[in-house]
Amino acid sequence: MQLLKLKTRVSKFDTFSNFAKEFTLSDKDLVITQDFLYEPFMKELNLPCHFIMQEKFGNGEPSDEMMNQILSEARKVDYNRVIAVGGGTVIDIVKLFVLKDVENVTAAFERKIPIQKDKVLVIVPTTCGTGSEVTNISIAEIKAKHTKMGLADDALLADDAVLIPELLKGLPYKFYLYSAIDALIHAVESYVSPKAAQYTRLFSKEAIRIILDVFIGIVEKGENYRFERFEDMLIASNYAGIAFGNAGVGAVHALSYPLGGTCHVPHGEANYQFFTEVFKLYFRKSPTSTIQELNLLLSRGLGNKSAENSSAVYDQLDQLLGKLISKNQLHTYGMKEDDIDGFTTNVLESQQRLLANNYTPLSRDEIRDIYASLY
Repeated sequence: MQLLKLKTRVSKFDTFSNFAKEFTLSDKDLVITQDFLYEPFMKELNLPCHFIMQEKFGNGEPSDEMMNQILSEARKVDYNRVIAVGGGTVIDIVKLFVLKDVENVTAAFERKIPIQKDKVLVIVPTTCGTGSEVTNISIAEIKAKHTKMGLADDALLADDAVLIPELLKGLPYKFYLYSAIDALIHAVESYVSPKAAQYTRLFSKEAIRIILDVFIGIVEKGENYRFERFEDMLIASNYAGIAFGNAGVGAVHALSYPLGGTCHVPHGEANYQFFTEVFKLYFRKSPTSTIQELNLLLSRGLGNKSAENSSAVYDQLDQLLGKLISKNQLHTYGMKEDDIDGFTTNVLESQQRLLANNYTPLSRDEIRDIYASLY
């Protein structure tokens, strides 16, 4: 059994300028980023790189249409290294740009073409949630299928992941919270995955500890406390990425994808809606073994050991997260009652890659009941 794989070199710099010098950015580099990051952190450096601003090709999360448009733009320049400076959208897009002979990204997601790496990939995350800088996965909305699809292949692994805490300064509080909650979900789902091992759980444990500590600090001291903990949260997100990059995530992510694809709900926000409901069901079905260990970790992180042997720990987690940002009923996003069955079918037909990582198997009726209870 494989215990841990990490092919990506991880570096940290205090500033983008220091990173640019160390990595000798040149006219052979294609940088895909966004204006709100370029203006304060890159513009004055007068770098010779080719820059593409992602938001000029669409807003929101990545889709096959957006990726193909940016890919067409990238073909106009000559580059041998591609650098992603951004959140999950930018990172998911850029991973497809390292592949050889991609004309339409949908063909890659459906594996209708060979998946072969052709460029050097450097990822600089600017949120504290994706963890995608150390995973081999790209996620995109496939418009024709009305859902999200994932391509998981080692060809998508970054050669370098670069952590620069100053880049989190421009992240709005709401997006900071959703991305950090997403990182917590990565750590928790990967902890109970059947693919988890002693090594991956070390990363999960530390990510859970740090994230809960930061969240409690924000509740007690106010939202500006996050500025004091940017480096900690960025590293926790990276730890969670290493954990789920090896062990995978499960039903929380699987159930969120139809909501994200159909109702255009951002990834972290969509995951948040299903998080504790899935784990309450896991605990009811199989309240032994790994989930007992998880409950102990969570209860210690929440400062209440009395909840470690019951589903009450998830109620307490809900209370903490609810003090940061509220959950919403699914119909508020535009989901229709008829979608309950449709989303259930979608999950079972297109998300088996994720369902294989569930702590315990979930039936069709159980998945449907989760949608119905949250609707």
